[in-house]
Amino acid sequence: MPTSMLPFTLRVARHPADLADACRVRSQAYGRHLPAMAQPLERPDALDTQPGTALLIARDKASGAAVGTLRIQRNQHAPLLLEHSLILPHRLAERPRAEITRLAVLPGADPQVRLALMKACYLYGLASQVRHLVIGARSEPLIRIYRRLGFEDVLGENTRVPLAHAGGLPHRILALDIVAAERTWLGAGHGLYPFMVETWHPDIQLFEERPLAESARAEAVA
Repeated sequence: MPTSMLPFTLRVARHPADLADACRVRSQAYGRHLPAMAQPLERPDALDTQPGTALLIARDKASGAAVGTLRIQRNQHAPLLLEHSLILPHRLAERPRAEITRLAVLPGADPQVRLALMKACYLYGLASQVRHLVIGARSEPLIRIYRRLGFEDVLGENTRVPLAHAGGLPHRILALDIVAAERTWLGAGHGLYPFMVETWHPDIQLFEERPLAESARAEAVA
């Protein structure tokens, strides 16, 4: 397997400082298109440190600055955020699943940051025995990115539903079958297959130290 180094690192957030940096990235990235969300996103929400939630953060190697982030919530401990706004089809609701939220990449960041975040989600889902990754997407460019990665419409093409956790804005609901993804990409000769499956990226490290929720509890006790 070839090895490829990235100009940034990608880790699971472990400390309150990581969470603060992720919130700054969210605020700046979302605020460019939705100014009303900039200030609320400067602060973490309750889900950020809940069991079953992982917060990923990408940092530029040269500066150490956070340049990208996203959050993965598994459904073991609570319903997914979007499940407060819609009922998922049985084929998804009966299986372990995870929702991707708060995806944010700063303008000018390396173009591979977004793709590396998605690879990290894929690897995290495999390791966590999740069957489907689910996401609500609003913008057409973002929807095209997910469709290119193999995500499919859950409720029918072009069907949108308002999501309470996303300001009530209408979103398309997309899902990726993680178990089938590798063979689907391979069978289709997908251009992202080498990056997602055949290349080892040492800068993507997902399982080390203790999770953010544990760190937050430890600091609270101290």
